[in-house]
Amino acid sequence: MCGINGSLIYKERSLLENINSMNNLIIHRGPDDDGVFVEKNKEYSIALGMRRLSIIDLSNGTQPMNSDDGKVIVVFNGEIYNYKLLRSKLKAKNIGFKTNSDTEVLLKMYLEFGVDSFSQLDGMFAFSIYDKRVNKLFIARDYFGEKPLYYSNIDENFIWGSELKSVKSQLNFYPEISKKGLELFFSLTYIPAPYTIYEGVSKLESNNYLEYNIEEKKLLIHQIDEKKENEKSKFKGTFNQAKQKTKELVEESVHSRSISDVPIGTFLSGGVDSSIISHCLAKNTESKINTFSIGFEKKSFDETDKSRVVAKLINSNHHEFIINEKSLFSNLDEILENFDEPFADASALPTFLVSQKTREYVKVALTGDGGDEVFGGYNKYYINNINKNYTYFIPEIAHQLVKKAASPLLKTKDDNRGFRFKVKKAIDSIDYNKNFYWNIISLGFKEYEINKLLKNQSSDIFEYYKKDLNLNKSESLYDLRMIDKHVSLEGDMLVKVDRTSMLTSLECRAPFLNKKIWNFTNSLPDNYLIHKRSKKYVLKEAFKEVFPSNFLEKSKKGFGVPVGDWLRASLKEELIKYSAKDFVEEQNLFNYEYISKLVNNHIKGLEDNTFKVWSYYCFQKWYKKSFLN
Repeated sequence: MCGINGSLIYKERSLLENINSMNNLIIHRGPDDDGVFVEKNKEYSIALGMRRLSIIDLSNGTQPMNSDDGKVIVVFNGEIYNYKLLRSKLKAKNIGFKTNSDTEVLLKMYLEFGVDSFSQLDGMFAFSIYDKRVNKLFIARDYFGEKPLYYSNIDENFIWGSELKSVKSQLNFYPEISKKGLELFFSLTYIPAPYTIYEGVSKLESNNYLEYNIEEKKLLIHQIDEKKENEKSKFKGTFNQAKQKTKELVEESVHSRSISDVPIGTFLSGGVDSSIISHCLAKNTESKINTFSIGFEKKSFDETDKSRVVAKLINSNHHEFIINEKSLFSNLDEILENFDEPFADASALPTFLVSQKTREYVKVALTGDGGDEVFGGYNKYYINNINKNYTYFIPEIAHQLVKKAASPLLKTKDDNRGFRFKVKKAIDSIDYNKNFYWNIISLGFKEYEINKLLKNQSSDIFEYYKKDLNLNKSESLYDLRMIDKHVSLEGDMLVKVDRTSMLTSLECRAPFLNKKIWNFTNSLPDNYLIHKRSKKYVLKEAFKEVFPSNFLEKSKKGFGVPVGDWLRASLKEELIKYSAKDFVEEQNLFNYEYISKLVNNHIKGLEDNTFKVWSYYCFQKWYKKSFLN
């Protein structure tokens, strides 16, 4: 695990100084070691850099790593979980190794199979390979997008890195705010690939690799795993066979993701996913494992009782940390600023704190991330049938009357995400043009609200994802899960965990994010994933005998944080400054009257606008740091 950087420049620049500067900006991603490669040619200069967090082959995994002839150079961020299997295959071809690292396996796989090797990798990664033999640069990102990769290709300067801050530091222009990035943020509360908040800077999408022809100055982007989803065979076995296969795949994945030369533990919230992961790790580990959970002083947000049940069951060394508003505030600026662009998932705050505490004991933690997307665990997956039935029986004009009548009844005045909040969200998401799922994942502003919020009118905010990624359908559970994989998982969940954990120099691994498991669940009938009112049905049935009766059916609140309350109290003064007329009008981004009413109604307790106002607050924190400091 580490962070990577690089630059390819056709003009005279001091690349050694610049690459070292880029590395220093991401030292938290790899405090154990660093390395650089710099080469100057007649037409161009190229530099590759990395910061290393040593996890596998602690003494011999130094990067950059070169081929024996020095013509291929690689820098690598992440883990290749099947590297031992790939290493065996290569050794069977009489290919020798100097280290026990997965980096060398990656290098030798490329030397043997070229870019076709990328699809054989099971792991989380972002890496760059400079191949002098063909005068090309290859940069790849893993199947789910667990590891980040930003790049800019403007004015004969190709720059890339694991974090936006290091890429931005080397731009020879000051980037403007991206209109599309701005719209996506205020709609989703985050910005998924390929967009960023800046014009001229992009994210490489998951399961893609970038090919840069140095001589021709030409950039191409390719998909790594090009197997078409409709080519995947449907599961022909019984439910019991599916259950058994699920258990085997999950246990196998946990085993592969627990390979480490340093101490390892798990995040244990007490929910289905983290409980199953913790059980599997404990089952296959001779000594007691370390488990870590975080709780809140506000009891309506606290669920540590569930994690204690599991910890006792698996006999782990359990570490429980109770946090309060003060502990979050002391880290608020550091956490938000480390995302380098607006990011308003408030659960990033406790995720950072549990990572920080966990890092005191271990260097690697397994998480339950991805379980909901892979196995169908979200309440929002019910919305498909609800929307279909509702719009079939209720005329649109009648729906508008229902919505208008229900609005004052469902209005909440504090940050309480209970029954009324959920019903209001469901009603607001009903759509007669098949956009309901895009409405339900828009945690900030709906599209019609974006046009009220921003001065520049938006078109179809999600056009790229619907058309270019062919995510225009939302008819089946598979359709909804595919939207989540490409948008919310890549843009929100994985970003949150990567930035907050790496800020503390902790490596997080997600066993549910495994191509084998994803492909398997895609082959299953929908009712194996969601059966009546039971979500993640096949997963829970596969492991239910391990846990107390009905334990896996208990509701889970998630990593909620009462930011709506804070915006009326501790953060109120700062929020008022950000919504002052002079400040807003000078920005020339927002419609003052709209944002003023939104903020004031929230502060006065007339209505709860937590998600909208928190998004606005996080944007202004980023804006102040990026443009006013």
